[in-house]
Amino acid sequence: MKKSFTKTILFAAFIVAVALAGAGCGKSGSVTPVTVPDLTTTDVVTAESGTIAYAGGLFNGTQDVSLGTYGVCYSSTNQTPTTADKKTTDTVLQFAYTTKITGLSPKTTYYARAYAINSAGTGYGKVIQFTTGDGTTYAGGTVSTLAGNAGSDFIDGLGGAAFFDSPQGVTVGAADGNIYVADSFNSAIRKVTTAGDVTTLSGSGAIGYVDGPIATAQFYAPQSLVTDATGNIYVADYGNNNIRKITPDGTVSTFAGSGDAGYADGTGTKATFNSPRGLAIDGSGNIFVADMGNNLIRKITSAGVVTTFAGSRGASYLDNATATSATFNRPNGIAIDANNNIYVAEALNHTIRKITPAGVVSTFVGGNKQTTLVGGPSAIAFDKSGNLFITDQNGRILEITKDRVLRTIAGNGTTGFAEGVGTAGIFNSPQGITVDASNNLYVADYYNNRIRKIVLQ
Repeated sequence: MKKSFTKTILFAAFIVAVALAGAGCGKSGSVTPVTVPDLTTTDVVTAESGTIAYAGGLFNGTQDVSLGTYGVCYSSTNQTPTTADKKTTDTVLQFAYTTKITGLSPKTTYYARAYAINSAGTGYGKVIQFTTGDGTTYAGGTVSTLAGNAGSDFIDGLGGAAFFDSPQGVTVGAADGNIYVADSFNSAIRKVTTAGDVTTLSGSGAIGYVDGPIATAQFYAPQSLVTDATGNIYVADYGNNNIRKITPDGTVSTFAGSGDAGYADGTGTKATFNSPRGLAIDGSGNIFVADMGNNLIRKITSAGVVTTFAGSRGASYLDNATATSATFNRPNGIAIDANNNIYVAEALNHTIRKITPAGVVSTFVGGNKQTTLVGGPSAIAFDKSGNLFITDQNGRILEITKDRVLRTIAGNGTTGFAEGVGTAGIFNSPQGITVDASNNLYVADYYNNRIRKIVLQ
């Protein structure tokens, strides 16, 4: 029986607390003064229809229980909208909330900002300008199989003659343009050329933990991989709880992690991880890890120094203006944009989260009130233009364009296998995703044991 990385959704109940100043001996007690809410407007994402948008707010401090109304106000004419304009109302999830704006006009520029009202007055976030789509539905990309076939096995070959066993992660080599695959249940790293020729780069098909020459090295259920500009490959070795490195000269070593499941920052093998899943690399060579079992985002410098970048180990859903006070629920995918914002895919929270370089964690799209929006996102990847691509384990490939329009690239939410254009192309629990220099997408189609290619229209 194959493992599934989609788990039952568990959301923690959030409780809002108010701190009261204690009274000294013989003196009356005093209450902390109420101040106008201080909040940030989160990103706006629009639907293809041009009539719907998703936005929200993030409180930049301790939430006040005297809050009465909060949401997003918006206008197509007032560039500084207030609550006198159209607005939504929402329910706070402690430090943040999300909202759905309906009734918008296609091909129209709007101005929106978060607001919150308490007894001290009305607070507003920064205004965000956005333009709705023209209502045209995208036809989607053309889906085909680059390599692999029905059934699980460990066989090199060309196209359909090759076999995988539950492939998870994919990446395009920055130096050579080949597609590298974390062939999970074969515990191997496979290489696929753009012509579909599959060879085994490292791993024997047997579970193990062996560093050394690439021909004899062993892995344990690798989940994802990234390459740097010089051709080194970094692997999230899920079962071995560490990050491995494969150099261009064919040497496998442990880059970070002791091999034991745990949580500790440190350098190299002094650090510990717990089921690392997603990897991303920035322009300075820092690697960011979706440390799934620890519910954390970890950072590894090029020197192997591991620190905790975001998260507090609690398995829940909490945005926050302080990175290490936010919480995640088994984060599984990660990507970095050109401005060094980090995006995290969480299948259990049905969301894509955003972490700014300053450490502010917010919901980019989705959430527990919009569970079908991005479904169960598994992996994410940016192209060179800033478009974000998402694999939804429910059977869809999604895109949030650089203009923040959410659209379906392929799949229709059903399970199976079919080639075709747009929603006619069917997947079975798509996992890893990557983009090449020509903007072709490659997807690890987990239960179909194939690497699928999507040519965008």
